[in-house]
Amino acid sequence: MSHELLLGKPVLYPDQYDPSLLHPVPRALNRSHLPLTALPFHGVDIWNGYELSWLNANGKPVVSLGEFRVPFDSPNLIESKSFKLYLNSFNGSRFADLNHVQAKMQHDLSVAAGAPVTAQLQPASESLLRPQWPGDGICLDEIDLVCDQYDLNPELLALASDPGSVRETLHSQLLKSNCPVTGQPDWATVVIRYHGAAIDHASLLRYIVSFRHHAEFHEHCIERIFCDLWQRCHPVSLTVFARYTRRGGLDINPYRSSDEMVFDNRRAARQ
Repeated sequence: MSHELLLGKPVLYPDQYDPSLLHPVPRALNRSHLPLTALPFHGVDIWNGYELSWLNANGKPVVSLGEFRVPFDSPNLIESKSFKLYLNSFNGSRFADLNHVQAKMQHDLSVAAGAPVTAQLQPASESLLRPQWPGDGICLDEIDLVCDQYDLNPELLALASDPGSVRETLHSQLLKSNCPVTGQPDWATVVIRYHGAAIDHASLLRYIVSFRHHAEFHEHCIERIFCDLWQRCHPVSLTVFARYTRRGGLDINPYRSSDEMVFDNRRAARQ
C-alpha cells in the first residue's frame, strides 16, 4: 500500500482546488487483524483544521478554522498527508463565501470516505473552535513503575487484585505510536472510560507505553486499544478516545464507544 501513498514522498503543495488529492484507505485492511471479528463499538474520527485559507471573489485571502467528522463505519478513512494537501489546494482558488467552501469540503470528504462526512467552518476571528480540556478522571502518568516493553503487548493488561465492579475514567499522555509509512512519531492523550471489573492501573499504563515502537494509523491504534480491553478485561461498557497532537495544521481525535455518547471535541493542552 505504501507505494501508492503521497505520505512520506517529497511533493509540491498545490494551491489550486483539487479533490483528487484525497487518498482513501480501506478500514477493513486493519480491522481484519483486530482480535475481535465483530466490532463492539461505534464512534467517529474528528479532525480539526487550523490552517484553512482560500480567496474570496475579489482575490482577498480568507482564513478559517474547521472541524470534520468521519463516521467510524465509513468504508474508508482519509490518509492524513493527502488530507493536508487537499486542504492546501484551496489556498489559491476563489470561492463565493465560507458556505460554498464548506459544502465543497463536505462533498469531497464524503466521496473519499464512502459515507457522509460533516464539515463545519468558522471564521478565525471568532472564538476558538475548541475550548481546552482539563483532563478527566485519574491520570495514570504519576504511577511509579518500571517499563521495559516498548513493542505492543496486550498480555500486559490485567484486572486489579480485587476486581470489584467500578465506573472510572482514566487518562494518560504517554501514548506514542508511529506512522506506518514514514515512521514519524504520533503523540496523544488517551482516555479510557469503563464500567466493569476494575482494571489494574499499572498494567494499563505499561500496555499504553508498549505502543511506543508500534506502527499504525491513529484510528487503528484506538480501535486496537478498545478491542484489547474488551477482549481481555470484559467490561460492561467501554469508551476509548484520543486527542492527538496536530501535524501540518491538523489534529485527529478518534472516538470509539460501546455506548451512545456525545464526544465534546475539546482540545488537550498539547493540541
